[in-house]
Amino acid sequence: MDVRLINPFINSTINVLETMAFITVNAGKPYVKTDNLATGDVSGVLGLTGVANGTIAVTFEKECILKVVSNMFGETMSELNHEIADAVGELTNMISGQARRELEEIGKVFKAAIPSVVMGNNHSIVHYTDGPKIAIPFSTNAGEFTIEVCFER
Repeated sequence: MDVRLINPFINSTINVLETMAFITVNAGKPYVKTDNLATGDVSGVLGLTGVANGTIAVTFEKECILKVVSNMFGETMSELNHEIADAVGELTNMISGQARRELEEIGKVFKAAIPSVVMGNNHSIVHYTDGPKIAIPFSTNAGEFTIEVCFER
């Protein structure tokens, strides 16, 4: 997979989390994910169409997303609920939007669908294309999260 399609998602993830949730984010080493099992407790999944079809997913561990949303809302969040799900959908949208703007600068134009949010232990993330699933782990002082980017071959 072309790294030029992945880096904008890393850049936008760091920017969105640091700007919206005031959390320092460190990107780990990308790897090819071989299963559909989510690495966390709540995921936002969004389809992309354009120069290639694909999906992105953002999966947060419970403690991480509770801290992220608490910082965003200015109040302590203590459980996964519809407000957390809405925030994950919106974060997924923001990450996608910033990445797509960066991709447009190199001539790669994408349109995004409405994100879906899945919560629960051991949930699955299904990417509807046959390309490799590139996962990028991120760490924060509040826990970990992962983004997955998958484009058709």
